[in-house]
Parts: sequence; structure tokens; C-alpha cells
Amino acid sequence: MTSTDTLGGARGTADPARSDDPARPDDSAGSEDLAAALHTPEARRDPYPFYARMRRESPVHRSAQGIWHLTRHTDVEAALGDLRLSNDRDRMTRAYVALGGDLKAFSRLTMRLGRVMTNTDPPDHARLRKLANRAFTARRVEALRDGVQRIVDRLIDDAVAAGPTMDLIEAVASPLPLSVVCELFGIPPEDRPQVKTWFRRFGRMAEDIDKSEAAIGEYEEYLARLVRRRRADPGDDLISALVATQAQDDRLTEAELLSTCFVLITAGDETTTHLVGNGLLALLRHPDQLARLRADPGLIRTAVEELARYDTPTQAIVRVVAEDVELGGRTLREGELVFLFLAAAGRDPERFEDPDRLDLSRPGNRHLSFGHGPHFCLGGPLAKLQAEVAIGTLVRRLPNLRLADGAALDWRPNPLQRRLCALPLTY
Repeated sequence: MTSTDTLGGARGTADPARSDDPARPDDSAGSEDLAAALHTPEARRDPYPFYARMRRESPVHRSAQGIWHLTRHTDVEAALGDLRLSNDRDRMTRAYVALGGDLKAFSRLTMRLGRVMTNTDPPDHARLRKLANRAFTARRVEALRDGVQRIVDRLIDDAVAAGPTMDLIEAVASPLPLSVVCELFGIPPEDRPQVKTWFRRFGRMAEDIDKSEAAIGEYEEYLARLVRRRRADPGDDLISALVATQAQDDRLTEAELLSTCFVLITAGDETTTHLVGNGLLALLRHPDQLARLRADPGLIRTAVEELARYDTPTQAIVRVVAEDVELGGRTLREGELVFLFLAAAGRDPERFEDPDRLDLSRPGNRHLSFGHGPHFCLGGPLAKLQAEVAIGTLVRRLPNLRLADGAALDWRPNPLQRRLCALPLTY
């Protein structure tokens, strides 16, 4: 859960005609607002033609609401590594309120989350990330592969036993990351149904903020009890490793430890779910590439990188300008919000040859779907591991897998995310 999730609801909270600085009109004056087009049903179904138009006509685009939209790979990559574009919670809150956002809704959730590493800048960010890096190692992630395989096989077995069709999101893609993270963090089996309920409530904050906030509070209390148990009786799990790491660094407070546990457990849930969902849908829509993967299962690692580039679940992330920045010939002023469109950068023809083509063996695939710079996604390797196992196993075990007849695909409305409501399949 990040500030991006909440800020995605900022559209329409400010007067579209408003301009705080008459000398700096928005790019939509006297013409269609390209950014507003991203909220249309057409863009929800397929945003990539809209990104292409923005890259051509206004790659550093200031919307009617005063929010900057960056769509070129070069600009997005530079912005991700520029510390003048901040991820700090307090700056983000002020910028959100300046646009007319609901401070009550936004601040309650961000304050509840505390100063987690995803909502801080250096030096605090580096200090908090060091805690996670020591425990969340590549070796620990790779050691999970066999366990992930067992979970995926069980989920597919259950889906096949239930009948000749399934919703991939509900049957496999959604329960997979929750099961994996519960194993990784040592959450007891008897507690996992309740943890799943909390996770689902987090995901509905736009619908019912009171229930979401209550779920966050209950979940925090649960994690605090779990941390106390691991401190008294350590195990071979990530919470125990984080507790041990905290003991080596007396600058880390108890609240920071809990916030780190919170964000590590929750952050990859929806992203992993929809990396699997979007990736499998792309393969089904490109039968030549699906056939390649079936013929050569060893392609799966480069395939997942390409699927992440081609249709990333995280379409954009949010930053706020901490001090004036020059980008693409435009001046971004302190306090302004910036949407960095990772998805648009992933289809930039200046960076990728024939970017709208799915190529599972694409060379030099330096996409930005998991970020770049100091905030590069810590959980990226785990998300990719799960996608490799899930997609690879589905392709291998279900050779007749296809979209269910008459299936209508519906996407969630937040333009900063690309997430299917369901993916009906038959096999």
C-alpha cells in the first residue's frame, strides 16, 4: 500500500479550470486535456495509444489540475533517480491538499502507515531500507522457489477439481502472494484467513475508508504481537530476521520496525497478483509467443521481464517536487505533483525497438516497471519469482488454456494501476 493508491483518487477533487499561477497555464488550455483522456473507458481498456499520443505531443505534460505527467523513458528514468523529486509523506500530503484533496481521508491513512521507507527520502530512506536489505536477500528469495511451486500446484489442482473454468485472479493470482508472504514471514496457518480479510479491506479504501482504517489498526496490533513473540522465541522467518537486524542498529525504533514489517508484507500483494494476470492475458492474446514459451520453458525468466514491460500493473508512481527541476524543457515547481508513467516509458520507441510487439526474448530489456534509483522495488525479485512459477506452470500443465467463451474483461478504474477485475479461463 503506497501513497500512489490514495492519490489515484485525486482526479476531480480540484476545479479543472483553476490555475494558481496565470503565468503558467496548463497544457490543455484551449484544447483537449491529454491527461484527462486517461480516465475514459477507452483508456481503461487500452491506455497505450493514449501514452503514445502524450509522448508525441506533450511528453512533459501539465494537466488542467496542475499535475505533471511524464511519459518518455529518458525523463521517467531521470526523475526516478533525482532526489529533488520526493516521496516524503509530509510533502505528499501538502501537495495533495493543495489540489483540493480530502485531507481527512489521505492523512488518516498515511499517518497510520507511519514513516515507512516507501514514504521517506534519504537519509531516513537509506537507514530503513538497510533494515530490509539485510533480511530480504536474493538468496532468501530464491530459496522460496520450491515452496512457491508447491503453492502454485495446489492452487491449480483445486481450480481444476472445481470445474472446467476458473477466474485466474480469484483461483491462483490472488491467493498466491498471500500464501507466499505468510510462509516467508512465519504467519501461523490459523491466522491466515484473518490476514486475507485485512488485505482485502486495504484494497477497498476508496470504497470505505473507515473499514480500511479499522483493518489497518487491527493488522498493526496483530503484527506487534507477532514481533513480541519472535523476539522472545525467534524462528527461521523474515520477522525474526528483521528483529535480529533491529537489535544490531539501535537507531531503529519499534514503530519503524513495525512499519517495515507492514510494508514488506502488504506491498507486493496486488502487484504480484496482477503481474500474473496481465502477463497471462498478454500471452493468450499473442498465441505465437505462448507457443514459443511452451516449446522452450527456459524462456520464462526473460518472458516475465517482457511481460512486466509490456503491461505493467503499476502504470505510474507519484512524486512531489522538493525543489525546482528542469525536465524536457519545462520547469517543475516546488510543491507540484508528478506522475511518472512507467507503463508509457516501457512502450517508448526511443528506448525499445517495435515497443508494441510482445517479444519474450527481447534483448536489453531495461524497463522501469519495478522502478529505478533509491526506491527500486525491494520486492521485485520475489514478485518475478512468483510470476515465473505461476505462468510457467499454468502454460505447462494446461495446454488448452484459453479465454472463456464470451468473456468480457473489466479493468479497475484507477489510471495509475492496470488491474483486471477477473480473468475467466477455460482449459
